[in-house]
Amino acid sequence: MLVEQRTYTLRAGTVPEYMQLYEKEGLQVQRAHLPHLVGYYWSEIGELNQVIHMWAYTDLKQRDECRAALFGDERWRSVVQKLYTFIDRMENKILVPAPFSAGLLEGTK
Repeated sequence: MLVEQRTYTLRAGTVPEYMQLYEKEGLQVQRAHLPHLVGYYWSEIGELNQVIHMWAYTDLKQRDECRAALFGDERWRSVVQKLYTFIDRMENKILVPAPFSAGLLEGTK
């Protein structure tokens, strides 16, 4: 099991508009292709104007297959072009759980 953490730094003041667009046009498409949404957040304290979302996968192979299917979907390609207009910077991390926390996400969808 691993978790992908994606952090997008948006143009100042655009978080509400980004979140509204994502919820309306993007969320359903991603959930059709990606196995487990751990959470979708925005920052309130610290570095502002950030959107952080986390997705769980069995392994990197599953991640690669799921993301290929996602980007093969015209609906996603259409909405992602709109979402990109809000983003100034993107950061991506693959997080590997400690042995004592690995079972927390197993069996969830």
